[in-house]
Amino acid sequence: MSAPRVLLVDDFPPLRNAVRRLLSPDFDVIGEAADGEEAMELVRELHPDVVVLDVAMPGEGGIATVRKITASGGCGAVVMLSVLDDPALVLDASHAGARGYVLKSRAGTDLAPAIRAALASG
Repeated sequence: MSAPRVLLVDDFPPLRNAVRRLLSPDFDVIGEAADGEEAMELVRELHPDVVVLDVAMPGEGGIATVRKITASGGCGAVVMLSVLDDPALVLDASHAGARGYVLKSRAGTDLAPAIRAALASG
């Protein structure tokens, strides 16, 4: 069985690098994007199993991007990654189609399980 294919979307390259290292070798990070527009291009091109998406990004932002990604059918699941511990934002992300929400401060322990749960729920 091959590793789940992940697209990382965050406007801060050092964070993307840290998450890439965190997910290796259990997940195959197949691409990285800095904003929602670039994420949509890569979703159409790469068809990842899961997109790990920052909530606060330049341009449209994470919630609008989740809506576009889920409407496109180009990936299996979206997991939001955020510094914002806001129940209303978690609810917005869920309503937009995200299957998980992980605080960046908890990514080391919570991100991989959240990705697995998001994939299993599909």
